[in-house]
Amino acid sequence: MATFDELRQQRLDKLKLLKDKGIDPYPIRSRKDYTNKEALDNFTKFENKTIYLTGRVVGIRSHGKISFFDIEDDSSKIQLFLSLKSTKNYDLLELFDLGDHIEAKGTLFKTSAGEITLNVEEYKMLSKSIRPLPGEHFGLQDEEEKVRKRYVDLITNKELKEKLRLKSKFFQACRDYLLKENFLEVDTPILELIPGGAEAEPFMTHHNSLNQDLYLRIALELYLKRLMVAGFDKVFGIGKVFRNEGMSMQHLQEFTMMECYWAYSDYEDMMEFVQGLYTYMIKETFGTLIIKYKDEEIDFTPPWPKVKYSELMKEVGCDLSEYDTLEKLRKKGLEIGLSDDSKLDKNRWIDRIYKKIARPTLKGPVFLIDHPIEISPLAKSKRDNSAFVDRFQVLMFGAEVGNAFSELNDPIDQLNRFKEQQNMRDKGDKEAQMMDQDFIEALEYGMPPASGFGVGLERFFMIVANLSNIRETEFFPIIKKV
Repeated sequence: MATFDELRQQRLDKLKLLKDKGIDPYPIRSRKDYTNKEALDNFTKFENKTIYLTGRVVGIRSHGKISFFDIEDDSSKIQLFLSLKSTKNYDLLELFDLGDHIEAKGTLFKTSAGEITLNVEEYKMLSKSIRPLPGEHFGLQDEEEKVRKRYVDLITNKELKEKLRLKSKFFQACRDYLLKENFLEVDTPILELIPGGAEAEPFMTHHNSLNQDLYLRIALELYLKRLMVAGFDKVFGIGKVFRNEGMSMQHLQEFTMMECYWAYSDYEDMMEFVQGLYTYMIKETFGTLIIKYKDEEIDFTPPWPKVKYSELMKEVGCDLSEYDTLEKLRKKGLEIGLSDDSKLDKNRWIDRIYKKIARPTLKGPVFLIDHPIEISPLAKSKRDNSAFVDRFQVLMFGAEVGNAFSELNDPIDQLNRFKEQQNMRDKGDKEAQMMDQDFIEALEYGMPPASGFGVGLERFFMIVANLSNIRETEFFPIIKKV
């Protein structure tokens, strides 16, 4: 069997022959009257009509004076029939390979086997492929290579290609629902002086003209809240956020966040809204509210159950009324296998314990409600118990797929919580939030009571599309340099 380099050289030789014959293997213009699927679906309409089709060659079967090519465009695959008798420049077919893009002119007919086929009168090269397609002789060898060369994998990986199409539909359904509910879509800065709105380590860059460091945003929240101050009652944004944190099957360092804010509502109003949003997105994309993830099914039909954070922690052996000091929480964390870290304060230990032993028990969809104030620096305290906040998270199969608050609009309270976060940061917690004095000043002008919600759309889609790794939700995820 020929080596890869030998096969590539054979294709380069064919490329030279085409040029020597005065044929441009990469012409500027091409003609495409219909997609392949349109041709297949409208056979009776096009049967006696000359049409032009285009696509990548994915199959070649030559039998002397006749040849069959399969070409594929973004819609479907269709068979071409070429013959020495009726196809112009039939002899040039020997210069064509799998992977080439071609244009074919002809009329449709059905073969004796009943397959709709284009009887080709003329054809031309649109793009000469220099490298063999995967599976021809040399495929992509491992999962990392498939991710690194996604553009190649998608040529043959039809299942993933279809899932990524559904992702686009899923994201659009999110936008459509919000617009239908009279939310205004807005853009907010990606480069920020102070990153905020989440607890995550940011990426940093430098602005040469201003000679100052900037951060890539970790959330959309604080600018959207500034717009609430400005008098916009319903706003949302969908855009990339960047978090310089660990990689896992459920984490991307660059992902798409949707955040929305709704004036004069609270987190219970937002719960009802999110339930409607999620069911709409799922039904519009998949046509059903019963979704299979791995080997389990999940039914999104409302109403979804609600579970209190403190009660869940109590059920898994970490009653927060008993584990009320840093040392007790640290001891509990070490008992369940968490690594020790002297930089972590009480709220970090609560969150780590929750993620280790409590969150995995919730299959969902479920609303986890009423979180401790220590782990919710941007949420309003509950009216009847200031130790907890008006907050919910959406949980599915042990993963967080949405987070909401009754938003904090008291500038004094917010300032004190920022100070606590900054103190944690000064002690070495890179994920703690920074002091944002401008945001405090904005709140001092008055922000109406409001609820806010955010979700990482890739993780949500990963679950409902039954994908095993969040990198499969991205065309080009970040990978390690080789």
